[in-house]
Amino acid sequence: MQREAELRNRREAGLIRQTPTADAPPPASPGEAAVRLFAGFAGLGAASVNLAVSSSLFAADGTGPPWQTGLAVAAALWGATLLAWTVAALRNGNFPWARTSAAALPAAAAVHVLAIVTGAGGDMAGLSLSHLAALLLTLMIIAAKAWLGRQPGGDDGGVDVDGGRPASGGTGAGRLLATAFAGALAVAAIATPGLAGSTAGQFAVPHGSHSGGAAGHHGP
Repeated sequence: MQREAELRNRREAGLIRQTPTADAPPPASPGEAAVRLFAGFAGLGAASVNLAVSSSLFAADGTGPPWQTGLAVAAALWGATLLAWTVAALRNGNFPWARTSAAALPAAAAVHVLAIVTGAGGDMAGLSLSHLAALLLTLMIIAAKAWLGRQPGGDDGGVDVDGGRPASGGTGAGRLLATAFAGALAVAAIATPGLAGSTAGQFAVPHGSHSGGAAGHHGP
């Protein structure tokens, strides 16, 4: 009887030790949620700039090298994929396809660097600003994912450590709001010049400049 009671106590002690890790994963801190939100803004900005680059390459189709159409298609596919990936990350609270994105994001950054170097003196030199903006936004995503990977639990964007629950000790709404504001400003400051450098941005004439005399858009 005494031995059975001892075995039962050991089993119960083992269950108690396993409960926190099996049933209650450690919640994410407000800082981790804020960094994910910041990376989400950067992802949306990078996707928009890549789609703008694609539209510029399609608009210049026939005036550039024969492989320009292939580059336009690749930029469109990457922009759409990055957009879907970011939306999924913001919706689920974690970054999907962790290993794939860990390889694809640095590769995209390298392509942007190559485009800046090779296109500086060509006919598409205006797109260098767009590629620079996309590069900076991509590096912001990479840095955010690297920071998350160094946090307790190794949340590199592939595992949802908080299980969708708010962090203990409060939701960190103030920090999230401040991050949303700062992230929106930073991404807008980088993405806006990148979009303006594309063909679509060059045709986006401010409304105030439409009325320019008798020959203007609003003229008689």
